[in-house]
Amino acid sequence: MALENLAPAKGSVKKIKRVGRGQGSGMGKTSTRGGKGQTARTGSKQKRGFEGGQQPLQRRLPKVGFTSRVVKPYVINVESIKAIANLSEITFETIKSVHKISSYVSRIKLIGAGAKNLASKIKDERITTSGNK
Repeated sequence: MALENLAPAKGSVKKIKRVGRGQGSGMGKTSTRGGKGQTARTGSKQKRGFEGGQQPLQRRLPKVGFTSRVVKPYVINVESIKAIANLSEITFETIKSVHKISSYVSRIKLIGAGAKNLASKIKDERITTSGNK
């Protein structure tokens, strides 16, 4: 077996670019970095999206597309709606009978000065007062 024809295929190996080796090499003086400035300096690196000091596109556009997964309860002040304090037992249905609530509401929190006193009347686990969690 002859070892003399173990050469890489024609065109598969390129010469390395040796920069900064004089004007005769064609890559002297600025060493292929162009003129002066930030990018010509050693170790220069700009942030992704940098536009030369102009406000970048991703900061010019408004934020969009976030919806919190935390379901905040619908808050009812017992002092302003006295009918809730007069109920014998407090459930979702009884609150809906005295106060208009949207269909998407899944949790209710009762607040106000008399809310803690209503804790014993609550019969639904979806309803809380400012006293209990």
